[in-house]
Amino acid sequence: MTEFIKTTNIGRLMNQLGFKDYPTFHRWSVAHYPDFWRLMVDTLPIIFDKPYTNIVDLSGGIESPHWFPNAKLNITTSCFQANENAVAIIEKTRTGEIKKTSYGELNKLSNRVANSLRRDFKMGDNIAIIMPMNLKAVAIYLGIIKAGCCVVSIADSFASPEIAVRLRIANTKAVFTQDRIIHRDKILPLYEKIREANAPIAIVISAEEKLSNSLRQQDKRWEDFLEANETFTAISCDPHDYTNVLFSSGTTGEPKAIPWTQTTPIKCASDAYLHQNVQRGDVLCWPTSLGWMMGPWLIYASLINQAAMALYHEMPHGREFGQFVQEAGVTFLGVVPTLVRSWRDSACMEGLDWRAIKVFSSTGECSQAEDMRYLASLAHDAPVIEYCGGTEIGGAYITSTVIQPLAPAAFTTPTMGLDFTILDEKGGVTQNGEVAIIPPSIGLSTTLLNKNHHDVYYANMPTLASGQVLRRHGDQVEKCTDGFYRLHGRVDDTMKLGGIKTSSAEIESVLNTLPAIKETAAIAMDPPKGGPSQLIIYAVLKANLSLDCQQLKIDMQQAIKHSLNPLFKIHEVIITDALPRTASNKVMRRILRDHYLLNKKMP
Repeated sequence: MTEFIKTTNIGRLMNQLGFKDYPTFHRWSVAHYPDFWRLMVDTLPIIFDKPYTNIVDLSGGIESPHWFPNAKLNITTSCFQANENAVAIIEKTRTGEIKKTSYGELNKLSNRVANSLRRDFKMGDNIAIIMPMNLKAVAIYLGIIKAGCCVVSIADSFASPEIAVRLRIANTKAVFTQDRIIHRDKILPLYEKIREANAPIAIVISAEEKLSNSLRQQDKRWEDFLEANETFTAISCDPHDYTNVLFSSGTTGEPKAIPWTQTTPIKCASDAYLHQNVQRGDVLCWPTSLGWMMGPWLIYASLINQAAMALYHEMPHGREFGQFVQEAGVTFLGVVPTLVRSWRDSACMEGLDWRAIKVFSSTGECSQAEDMRYLASLAHDAPVIEYCGGTEIGGAYITSTVIQPLAPAAFTTPTMGLDFTILDEKGGVTQNGEVAIIPPSIGLSTTLLNKNHHDVYYANMPTLASGQVLRRHGDQVEKCTDGFYRLHGRVDDTMKLGGIKTSSAEIESVLNTLPAIKETAAIAMDPPKGGPSQLIIYAVLKANLSLDCQQLKIDMQQAIKHSLNPLFKIHEVIITDALPRTASNKVMRRILRDHYLLNKKMP
């Protein structure tokens, strides 16, 4: 074992357990998963108020494991084991100064939130956060969970109708939000969208010194809501009590509501510890929000590992963000490939001092090798950890590590404690096809609020020759002859637009309301040169109507902006006489993708 490997988190554990190489360690973590997860809760460590009698109870079947039976815990307690004077959050103020918040200060603010919630709400209530990710948002997130309540994560970019849908699905009792979002060049109303969504009681934070809106009678200013008491003992919970409801679209119109439990953060923190090599005192920066799973992931990856998180409040596309990374001393920088492409095109990050960065990590969409090589070059060729999973996993199923040889835009391994196989269209094992996860693992969802979990993830799935049950995921992955894995996007009709997962059905339900439209089909195409998926709309017009594609695209974009999300951008509209359908009348979007590839040149 090389001297560098011995300094890594994985290397130290391998040395402790006597493993000579990573593949052997990974195979052990899967074959002996109870021992692996015991190792991780002891290593991090995770604090239990009442000890568990076993790591996992499978009496309910492999689809419904009960982790840490008979235990009690509140995962936020494990977030505050660092010295109270250690830095927890680094931000840049509107005046340009770097502001640091200690673990002690964050703990006290989240305790004030918890005390306020216990005054007005009861254990188990669902409380939404719809605001940018900043100090107050993180304190609110932790305070909700401390109080024994459950966070409902909703992206602040969503339009009012989509906010309303998510509030309804989660039976939300209250909302934390801001009056507006202020970027350098624009002011975006937020409280107005909350009001239009007919949200329940809202606790409203001012983006500046005083509120810019008059509030509804039931709503409260942040200052009036917040208790002064800075002491609170986190409510002890069952390991499978809900802590967070996040939304991820499937192939139907209504988004899936995926609950995270008290154990899901163990997956987040373990992945960061093992695969991104996050260590005490590191500074983690990943431009994100609490509406996407990487927001909660960042909280747990940082705090449970006794690191700091650097939160940037503007868009991360320009040099100002790079200067913040430099000034904050960021050691771990997370990205989405689209962001790297924009940096490469503009050269805006060149010449900055990013020597503190030890690791990059990329997720959200398929990477391109040239972009990842460029990213590494910005910080003395620091390793880029490709990281792919999902909300329903609590982290990744496939990744790379700092101790294995890396190839740009490629993965090296399933994550520790988890394994998968690759299936062809007939359900046989292959080298290039659809990913199927092999349960159980901490982090894998076991319930959905508004759908049948078995039907979504397990129904009609084959089993391996060994008899192991397989869980549906939907990514297309190729295991190459060089041993690396490459991701080829989704095999179903979900897509990621503007970094947000959505579905064909959600988009079509909005577009089909336009007066000229008979029906539509939305597909996503991945450009050969990488970057975000491009949204293509096939449209059938009502009889005897004539409309040019450009005007139709404008009308459709307006509809999506007002009814769904302004981040979802249409690349092209194609007018057609009819949509291809199966005998059961389902639209064959695969045929449309093939048609587009055959007749159009992707940029």
